[in-house]
Amino acid sequence: MAKLAPAERAALDQGATVRRGQGYTLRVTAVPAVHHQLLARCQPLDGSHCVPMVPAQRKARREYGNRVSALTP
Repeated sequence: MAKLAPAERAALDQGATVRRGQGYTLRVTAVPAVHHQLLARCQPLDGSHCVPMVPAQRKARREYGNRVSALTP
């Protein structure tokens, strides 16, 4: 796994974990650039030759991507 940048690590460390349905959601408050970086890091959740695709993870990444793309630059 790639090493996180200091801003990414700080955002994740300060995030709030929320229980939802069958799993957990991490709510992160950060500038849009950090969200774009985190989204790029979770690209493997879409599945690749070395990481199996899990539909729930793919959906979560897609929904997060939609929220990130709606952020103002």
